[in-house]
Amino acid sequence: MSKLPLHWRILIAIVVGIAAGWLAGEEAALFGVTFYSVFDFVGTLFINALKMLIVPLIVSSIIIGVAGIGGGGNLGRLGGKTLLFYATTSTMAILIGLVLVNLVQPGIVNGEPARELLALEESTRAVAESVGASAGSGGGGQLARLFMSMVPPNIVMAAAEGQMLGLIFFSIVFGYFMTKVENEQSEAMYRFWDGLFAVMMRITAWVMAFAPIGVFGLVARTVAQTGFDAARPLVVFSLTVLGALALHALISIPLLVKTVAKASPIALYKAAAPALLTAFSTASSSATLPITMEAMEKRAGVSNRTSSFVLPLGATVNMNGTALYECVAAMFIAQAYGLELSFGVQFVIVVTALVTSIGVAGIPSASLVAIAIILAAVGLPVEAIGVLFVFDRILDMARTAINILGDCACAVIVAKLEGEEGVLAPAGARA
Repeated sequence: MSKLPLHWRILIAIVVGIAAGWLAGEEAALFGVTFYSVFDFVGTLFINALKMLIVPLIVSSIIIGVAGIGGGGNLGRLGGKTLLFYATTSTMAILIGLVLVNLVQPGIVNGEPARELLALEESTRAVAESVGASAGSGGGGQLARLFMSMVPPNIVMAAAEGQMLGLIFFSIVFGYFMTKVENEQSEAMYRFWDGLFAVMMRITAWVMAFAPIGVFGLVARTVAQTGFDAARPLVVFSLTVLGALALHALISIPLLVKTVAKASPIALYKAAAPALLTAFSTASSSATLPITMEAMEKRAGVSNRTSSFVLPLGATVNMNGTALYECVAAMFIAQAYGLELSFGVQFVIVVTALVTSIGVAGIPSASLVAIAIILAAVGLPVEAIGVLFVFDRILDMARTAINILGDCACAVIVAKLEGEEGVLAPAGARA
Protein backbone atom coordinates (compact mmCIF):
# COMPACT_ATOMS: atom_id res chain seq x y z
CA MET A 1 0.00 0.00 0.00
CA SER A 2 2.83 2.41 0.87
CA LYS A 3 4.21 2.09 -2.67
CA LEU A 4 1.00 3.45 -4.16
CA PRO A 5 1.08 7.15 -5.14
CA LEU A 6 -0.52 9.44 -2.57
CA HIS A 7 -3.51 10.32 -4.73
CA TRP A 8 -4.44 6.65 -5.14
CA ARG A 9 -4.21 6.12 -1.40
CA ILE A 10 -6.46 9.15 -0.86
CA LEU A 11 -8.98 7.85 -3.40
CA ILE A 12 -9.02 4.47 -1.64
CA ALA A 13 -9.46 6.25 1.70
CA ILE A 14 -12.45 8.16 0.31
CA VAL A 15 -14.14 4.95 -0.89
CA VAL A 16 -13.44 3.12 2.38
CA GLY A 17 -14.55 6.17 4.38
CA ILE A 18 -17.85 6.34 2.51
CA ALA A 19 -18.49 2.65 3.17
CA ALA A 20 -17.45 2.85 6.84
CA GLY A 21 -19.56 5.94 7.51
CA TRP A 22 -22.61 4.46 5.81
CA LEU A 23 -22.32 1.17 7.71
CA ALA A 24 -21.52 2.69 11.11
CA GLY A 25 -23.83 5.68 11.23
CA GLU A 26 -23.76 7.80 14.38
CA GLU A 27 -24.86 5.14 16.87
CA ALA A 28 -22.72 2.03 16.21
CA ALA A 29 -20.17 1.50 18.98
CA LEU A 30 -17.47 -0.87 20.16
CA PHE A 31 -16.50 -1.12 23.85
CA GLY A 32 -18.68 1.91 24.54
CA VAL A 33 -16.94 4.13 21.98
CA THR A 34 -18.93 5.12 18.89
CA PHE A 35 -17.29 4.77 15.52
CA TYR A 36 -18.48 8.30 14.76
CA SER A 37 -16.37 9.71 17.59
CA VAL A 38 -13.33 7.81 16.24
CA PHE A 39 -13.93 9.23 12.74
CA ASP A 40 -14.29 12.71 14.25
CA PHE A 41 -11.08 12.35 16.27
CA VAL A 42 -9.01 11.20 13.28
CA GLY A 43 -10.38 13.90 10.97
CA THR A 44 -9.95 16.69 13.52
CA LEU A 45 -6.38 15.62 14.26
CA PHE A 46 -5.51 15.87 10.56
CA ILE A 47 -7.13 19.30 10.22
CA ASN A 48 -5.21 20.50 13.29
CA ALA A 49 -1.97 19.30 11.69
CA LEU A 50 -2.75 21.33 8.56
CA LYS A 51 -3.54 24.41 10.66
CA MET A 52 -0.22 23.96 12.50
CA LEU A 53 1.65 24.47 9.20
CA ILE A 54 0.00 27.71 8.14
CA VAL A 55 1.98 30.48 9.85
CA PRO A 56 5.59 29.23 9.45
CA LEU A 57 4.93 27.94 5.94
CA ILE A 58 3.28 31.05 4.54
CA VAL A 59 5.82 33.43 6.13
CA SER A 60 8.92 31.52 5.03
CA SER A 61 7.63 30.78 1.52
CA ILE A 62 6.64 34.38 0.76
CA ILE A 63 9.85 35.83 2.20
CA ILE A 64 11.98 33.43 0.15
CA GLY A 65 9.89 33.97 -2.96
CA VAL A 66 10.05 37.76 -2.78
CA ALA A 67 13.74 37.80 -1.86
CA GLY A 68 14.57 35.37 -4.67
CA ILE A 69 12.74 37.42 -7.29
CA GLY A 70 13.84 40.79 -5.98
CA GLY A 71 17.51 40.01 -5.73
CA GLY A 72 20.18 39.45 -8.36
CA GLY A 73 18.71 41.83 -10.94
CA ASN A 74 15.95 39.41 -11.93
CA LEU A 75 13.30 42.11 -11.88
CA GLY A 76 14.42 43.64 -15.14
CA ARG A 77 12.39 44.01 -18.30
CA LEU A 78 11.81 40.26 -18.74
CA GLY A 79 10.90 39.71 -15.10
CA GLY A 80 8.57 42.70 -15.00
CA LYS A 81 6.58 41.51 -18.01
CA THR A 82 6.40 37.98 -16.62
CA LEU A 83 5.19 38.98 -13.18
CA LEU A 84 2.67 41.45 -14.63
CA PHE A 85 1.20 38.71 -16.83
CA TYR A 86 1.03 36.21 -13.98
CA ALA A 87 -0.70 38.72 -11.70
CA THR A 88 -3.15 39.60 -14.48
CA THR A 89 -4.13 36.03 -15.35
CA SER A 90 -4.48 34.99 -11.71
CA THR A 91 -6.70 38.01 -10.98
CA MET A 92 -8.83 37.26 -14.05
CA ALA A 93 -9.18 33.63 -12.97
CA ILE A 94 -10.20 34.58 -9.43
CA LEU A 95 -12.80 37.07 -10.67
CA ILE A 96 -14.27 34.47 -13.07
CA GLY A 97 -14.55 32.03 -10.18
CA LEU A 98 -16.07 34.70 -7.92
CA VAL A 99 -18.73 35.66 -10.47
CA LEU A 100 -19.67 32.05 -11.26
CA VAL A 101 -19.89 30.90 -7.64
CA ASN A 102 -22.13 33.89 -6.85
CA LEU A 103 -24.38 33.03 -9.81
CA VAL A 104 -24.59 29.26 -9.24
CA GLN A 105 -24.48 29.33 -5.41
CA PRO A 106 -23.46 25.68 -4.94
CA GLY A 107 -23.64 26.08 -1.16
CA ILE A 108 -27.41 26.64 -1.32
CA VAL A 109 -29.72 23.63 -1.79
CA ASN A 110 -33.45 24.22 -2.37
CA GLY A 111 -33.09 27.75 -1.09
CA GLU A 112 -31.45 26.66 2.16
CA PRO A 113 -27.79 26.70 3.21
CA ALA A 114 -26.14 23.26 2.90
CA ARG A 115 -24.55 23.42 6.37
CA GLU A 116 -26.49 20.48 7.80
CA LEU A 117 -26.17 18.43 4.60
CA LEU A 118 -22.39 18.85 4.76
CA ALA A 119 -22.28 18.13 8.52
CA LEU A 120 -20.64 21.48 9.29
CA GLU A 121 -20.83 21.73 13.05
CA GLU A 122 -20.16 25.42 13.72
CA SER A 123 -23.38 27.44 14.04
CA THR A 124 -24.20 30.06 11.43
CA ARG A 125 -24.43 32.78 14.09
CA ALA A 126 -20.97 31.98 15.47
CA VAL A 127 -19.46 31.98 11.98
CA ALA A 128 -21.19 35.24 11.07
CA GLU A 129 -19.80 36.86 14.22
CA SER A 130 -16.31 35.55 13.38
CA VAL A 131 -16.50 36.90 9.83
CA GLY A 132 -17.77 40.23 11.12
CA ALA A 133 -14.96 40.46 13.68
CA SER A 134 -12.42 39.59 11.01
CA ALA A 135 -13.51 42.13 8.43
CA GLY A 136 -15.35 44.71 10.45
CA SER A 137 -18.73 46.05 9.40
CA GLY A 138 -20.26 49.06 7.81
CA GLY A 139 -19.79 50.29 4.26
CA GLY A 140 -16.63 52.17 3.46
CA GLY A 141 -15.38 51.76 7.01
CA GLN A 142 -15.13 48.05 6.37
CA LEU A 143 -12.71 48.53 3.49
CA ALA A 144 -10.66 50.92 5.63
CA ARG A 145 -10.47 48.32 8.40
CA LEU A 146 -9.41 45.77 5.82
CA PHE A 147 -6.37 47.80 4.85
CA MET A 148 -5.73 48.59 8.50
CA SER A 149 -5.56 44.85 9.24
CA MET A 150 -2.78 44.54 6.67
CA VAL A 151 -0.47 46.47 9.02
CA PRO A 152 -0.77 44.78 12.43
CA PRO A 153 0.68 46.63 15.44
CA ASN A 154 2.10 43.37 16.80
CA ILE A 155 3.27 40.78 14.27
CA VAL A 156 3.60 38.06 16.93
CA MET A 157 0.02 38.61 18.07
CA ALA A 158 -1.09 38.60 14.41
CA ALA A 159 0.55 35.20 13.99
CA ALA A 160 -1.04 33.85 17.18
CA GLU A 161 -4.50 35.08 16.14
CA GLY A 162 -4.17 33.92 12.54
CA GLN A 163 -4.40 37.41 10.98
CA MET A 164 -3.21 36.25 7.59
CA LEU A 165 -3.36 39.55 5.72
CA GLY A 166 -1.01 41.17 8.22
CA LEU A 167 1.40 38.23 8.05
CA ILE A 168 1.36 38.23 4.25
CA PHE A 169 2.03 41.98 4.06
CA PHE A 170 4.84 41.75 6.60
CA SER A 171 6.39 38.80 4.75
CA ILE A 172 6.35 40.65 1.42
CA VAL A 173 7.94 43.76 2.94
CA PHE A 174 10.51 41.70 4.87
CA GLY A 175 11.48 39.70 1.79
CA TYR A 176 11.87 42.82 -0.31
CA PHE A 177 14.05 44.71 2.17
CA MET A 178 16.08 41.60 2.91
CA THR A 179 17.67 42.20 -0.50
CA LYS A 180 18.53 45.81 0.39
CA VAL A 181 20.92 45.19 3.29
CA GLU A 182 24.61 44.28 3.11
CA ASN A 183 25.38 41.07 1.22
CA GLU A 184 26.73 39.26 4.28
CA GLN A 185 23.60 40.03 6.32
CA SER A 186 21.28 39.36 3.39
CA GLU A 187 22.85 35.97 2.69
CA ALA A 188 22.61 34.97 6.35
CA MET A 189 18.94 35.92 6.48
CA TYR A 190 18.22 34.17 3.19
CA ARG A 191 19.87 30.96 4.42
CA PHE A 192 17.79 31.10 7.61
CA TRP A 193 14.44 31.56 5.86
CA ASP A 194 15.37 29.14 3.09
CA GLY A 195 16.26 26.56 5.74
CA LEU A 196 12.99 27.19 7.58
CA PHE A 197 11.06 26.82 4.33
CA ALA A 198 12.88 23.56 3.54
CA VAL A 199 12.03 22.22 7.00
CA MET A 200 8.37 23.25 6.59
CA MET A 201 8.28 21.49 3.23
CA ARG A 202 9.51 18.30 4.90
CA ILE A 203 6.96 18.64 7.71
CA THR A 204 4.22 19.29 5.16
CA ALA A 205 5.22 16.18 3.22
CA TRP A 206 5.17 14.23 6.48
CA VAL A 207 1.70 15.51 7.40
CA MET A 208 0.41 14.78 3.89
CA ALA A 209 1.66 11.21 4.21
CA PHE A 210 -1.12 10.81 6.78
CA ALA A 211 -3.67 12.41 4.46
CA PRO A 212 -5.36 9.09 3.58
CA ILE A 213 -6.05 8.46 7.27
CA GLY A 214 -7.29 12.01 7.80
CA VAL A 215 -9.44 11.93 4.67
CA PHE A 216 -10.91 8.59 5.77
CA GLY A 217 -11.95 10.13 9.09
CA LEU A 218 -13.39 13.28 7.53
CA VAL A 219 -15.36 11.46 4.83
CA ALA A 220 -16.60 8.73 7.18
CA ARG A 221 -17.73 11.33 9.72
CA THR A 222 -19.71 13.26 7.08
CA VAL A 223 -21.37 10.16 5.61
CA ALA A 224 -22.14 8.78 9.09
CA GLN A 225 -23.90 12.00 10.03
CA THR A 226 -25.71 12.91 6.80
CA GLY A 227 -25.70 9.78 4.63
CA PHE A 228 -25.31 10.70 0.97
CA ASP A 229 -27.12 14.04 1.22
CA ALA A 230 -23.76 15.84 1.02
CA ALA A 231 -23.18 14.58 -2.52
CA ARG A 232 -25.51 17.05 -4.24
CA PRO A 233 -23.91 20.35 -3.11
CA LEU A 234 -20.43 18.88 -3.61
CA VAL A 235 -21.26 17.82 -7.18
CA VAL A 236 -22.63 21.30 -7.96
CA PHE A 237 -19.52 22.85 -6.37
CA SER A 238 -17.24 20.65 -8.48
CA LEU A 239 -19.12 21.50 -11.68
CA THR A 240 -18.89 25.20 -10.77
CA VAL A 241 -15.10 24.94 -10.39
CA LEU A 242 -14.75 23.02 -13.67
CA GLY A 243 -16.98 25.53 -15.45
CA ALA A 244 -14.95 28.47 -14.16
CA LEU A 245 -11.69 26.78 -15.15
CA ALA A 246 -13.10 26.15 -18.64
CA LEU A 247 -14.13 29.80 -19.01
CA HIS A 248 -10.64 30.91 -18.00
CA ALA A 249 -8.99 28.45 -20.39
CA LEU A 250 -11.29 29.14 -23.34
CA ILE A 251 -11.94 32.88 -22.99
CA SER A 252 -9.58 34.94 -20.82
CA ILE A 253 -6.26 33.26 -21.69
CA PRO A 254 -7.01 33.07 -25.46
CA LEU A 255 -8.12 36.72 -25.34
CA LEU A 256 -4.75 37.76 -23.92
CA VAL A 257 -2.85 35.62 -26.43
CA LYS A 258 -4.85 37.05 -29.33
CA THR A 259 -4.77 40.72 -28.28
CA VAL A 260 -1.35 41.06 -26.64
CA ALA A 261 0.75 38.49 -28.51
CA LYS A 262 -1.22 38.73 -31.78
CA ALA A 263 -0.97 34.92 -31.95
CA SER A 264 -3.40 32.05 -32.49
CA PRO A 265 -4.87 30.50 -29.32
CA ILE A 266 -5.48 27.27 -31.28
CA ALA A 267 -1.77 27.08 -32.09
CA LEU A 268 -1.02 27.57 -28.39
CA TYR A 269 -3.30 24.69 -27.41
CA LYS A 270 -1.65 22.42 -29.97
CA ALA A 271 1.88 23.36 -28.88
CA ALA A 272 1.08 23.00 -25.17
CA ALA A 273 -0.86 19.72 -25.52
CA PRO A 274 1.89 17.38 -24.17
CA ALA A 275 2.43 19.62 -21.15
CA LEU A 276 -1.31 19.95 -20.48
CA LEU A 277 -1.82 16.18 -20.61
CA THR A 278 1.16 15.59 -18.33
CA ALA A 279 -0.09 18.21 -15.87
CA PHE A 280 -3.57 16.69 -15.85
CA SER A 281 -2.25 13.19 -15.18
CA THR A 282 0.33 14.12 -12.54
CA ALA A 283 -1.41 17.14 -10.91
CA SER A 284 2.07 18.61 -10.41
CA SER A 285 3.35 21.81 -12.03
CA SER A 286 6.90 21.10 -10.92
CA ALA A 287 6.94 17.56 -12.33
CA THR A 288 5.56 18.89 -15.61
CA LEU A 289 8.20 21.63 -15.97
CA PRO A 290 10.64 19.71 -18.26
CA ILE A 291 7.76 18.77 -20.59
CA THR A 292 6.49 22.35 -20.57
CA MET A 293 9.90 23.78 -21.49
CA GLU A 294 10.38 21.24 -24.28
CA ALA A 295 6.91 21.94 -25.69
CA MET A 296 7.39 25.70 -25.68
CA GLU A 297 10.86 25.59 -27.23
CA LYS A 298 10.37 22.85 -29.83
CA ARG A 299 6.64 23.10 -30.59
CA ALA A 300 5.94 26.81 -29.99
CA GLY A 301 9.28 28.29 -31.06
CA VAL A 302 9.95 30.19 -27.83
CA SER A 303 13.65 30.84 -27.23
CA ASN A 304 15.51 29.08 -24.44
CA ARG A 305 16.37 32.50 -22.98
CA THR A 306 12.68 33.25 -22.44
CA SER A 307 11.45 29.78 -21.53
CA SER A 308 14.24 29.12 -19.04
CA PHE A 309 13.22 32.21 -17.07
CA VAL A 310 9.45 32.41 -17.55
CA LEU A 311 8.48 28.76 -17.10
CA PRO A 312 10.42 27.86 -13.91
CA LEU A 313 9.14 31.10 -12.37
CA GLY A 314 5.63 30.20 -13.48
CA ALA A 315 5.87 26.73 -11.97
CA THR A 316 6.52 28.48 -8.66
CA VAL A 317 4.33 31.59 -8.67
CA ASN A 318 1.74 31.29 -11.46
CA MET A 319 -1.14 29.27 -10.07
CA ASN A 320 -4.20 30.87 -11.67
CA GLY A 321 -6.17 27.61 -11.67
CA THR A 322 -5.34 27.06 -8.02
CA ALA A 323 -6.23 30.67 -7.14
CA LEU A 324 -9.61 30.27 -8.86
CA TYR A 325 -10.28 27.07 -6.93
CA GLU A 326 -9.35 28.64 -3.60
CA CYS A 327 -11.75 31.52 -4.18
CA VAL A 328 -14.67 29.30 -5.21
CA ALA A 329 -14.03 26.94 -2.28
CA ALA A 330 -14.07 29.77 0.27
CA MET A 331 -17.27 31.22 -1.20
CA PHE A 332 -18.89 27.76 -1.28
CA ILE A 333 -18.20 27.25 2.41
CA ALA A 334 -19.53 30.73 3.23
CA GLN A 335 -22.72 29.98 1.29
CA ALA A 336 -23.10 26.65 3.08
CA TYR A 337 -23.18 28.58 6.36
CA GLY A 338 -25.83 30.91 4.94
CA LEU A 339 -23.59 33.98 4.93
CA GLU A 340 -24.04 36.92 2.58
CA LEU A 341 -20.45 38.12 2.25
CA SER A 342 -20.03 41.85 1.70
CA PHE A 343 -17.83 43.39 -0.98
CA GLY A 344 -15.10 43.98 1.61
CA VAL A 345 -14.97 40.31 2.68
CA GLN A 346 -15.04 39.12 -0.93
CA PHE A 347 -12.20 41.55 -1.67
CA VAL A 348 -10.22 39.92 1.16
CA ILE A 349 -10.84 36.52 -0.45
CA VAL A 350 -9.65 37.78 -3.86
CA VAL A 351 -6.46 39.35 -2.47
CA THR A 352 -5.66 36.41 -0.20
CA ALA A 353 -6.30 33.88 -2.97
CA LEU A 354 -3.96 35.83 -5.27
CA VAL A 355 -1.13 36.01 -2.73
CA THR A 356 -1.45 32.53 -1.25
CA SER A 357 -1.57 30.92 -4.69
CA ILE A 358 1.93 32.36 -5.10
CA GLY A 359 3.17 31.77 -1.57
CA VAL A 360 2.49 28.05 -1.20
CA ALA A 361 2.62 26.97 -4.83
CA GLY A 362 5.55 24.58 -4.49
CA ILE A 363 4.27 22.30 -1.74
CA PRO A 364 2.36 19.02 -2.11
CA SER A 365 -1.43 19.54 -2.02
CA ALA A 366 -0.78 23.26 -1.72
CA SER A 367 -4.41 24.23 -2.17
CA LEU A 368 -5.38 22.62 1.15
CA VAL A 369 -3.08 24.88 3.14
CA ALA A 370 -3.96 27.87 0.94
CA ILE A 371 -7.69 27.41 1.46
CA ALA A 372 -7.09 27.11 5.21
CA ILE A 373 -5.25 30.46 5.07
CA ILE A 374 -8.13 32.12 3.19
CA LEU A 375 -10.75 30.77 5.58
CA ALA A 376 -8.74 32.00 8.56
CA ALA A 377 -8.28 35.41 6.91
CA VAL A 378 -12.02 36.02 6.62
CA GLY A 379 -13.06 34.27 9.83
CA LEU A 380 -14.57 31.07 8.38
CA PRO A 381 -13.96 27.75 10.22
CA VAL A 382 -10.85 26.03 8.85
CA GLU A 383 -12.38 22.66 9.71
CA ALA A 384 -14.86 23.10 6.85
CA ILE A 385 -12.21 22.20 4.25
CA GLY A 386 -12.81 18.56 5.18
CA VAL A 387 -15.87 18.47 2.91
CA LEU A 388 -13.75 19.37 -0.13
CA PHE A 389 -11.73 16.14 -0.15
CA VAL A 390 -14.27 13.95 -1.93
CA PHE A 391 -13.79 15.41 -5.42
CA ASP A 392 -10.47 17.12 -4.81
CA ARG A 393 -8.33 14.80 -6.94
CA ILE A 394 -10.12 15.44 -10.24
CA LEU A 395 -10.29 19.16 -9.48
CA ASP A 396 -6.59 19.16 -8.63
CA MET A 397 -5.79 17.58 -12.00
CA ALA A 398 -7.93 20.15 -13.84
CA ARG A 399 -6.58 23.22 -12.06
CA THR A 400 -2.97 22.05 -12.53
CA ALA A 401 -3.57 21.82 -16.28
CA ILE A 402 -4.90 25.39 -16.23
CA ASN A 403 -1.83 26.51 -14.28
CA ILE A 404 0.38 25.07 -17.02
CA LEU A 405 -1.73 26.65 -19.78
CA GLY A 406 -1.18 30.01 -18.09
CA ASP A 407 2.58 29.39 -17.98
CA CYS A 408 2.65 28.52 -21.69
CA ALA A 409 0.57 31.56 -22.63
CA CYS A 410 2.95 33.78 -20.64
CA ALA A 411 5.98 32.31 -22.39
CA VAL A 412 4.40 33.03 -25.79
CA ILE A 413 3.33 36.57 -24.86
CA VAL A 414 6.69 37.52 -23.33
CA ALA A 415 8.54 36.04 -26.32
CA LYS A 416 6.37 38.08 -28.69
CA LEU A 417 6.86 41.26 -26.66
CA GLU A 418 10.61 40.63 -26.70
CA GLY A 419 10.49 40.61 -30.51
CA GLU A 420 11.17 36.92 -31.07
CA GLU A 421 10.34 35.66 -34.56
CA GLY A 422 8.44 32.50 -35.47
CA VAL A 423 6.63 32.04 -32.15
CA LEU A 424 3.62 29.75 -32.71
CA ALA A 425 4.39 29.72 -36.41
CA PRO A 426 4.24 26.40 -38.34
CA ALA A 427 7.35 24.27 -37.84
CA GLY A 428 8.47 24.85 -41.45
CA ALA A 429 8.20 28.61 -41.01
CA ARG A 430 10.50 28.52 -37.99
CA ALA A 431 13.20 26.56 -39.76
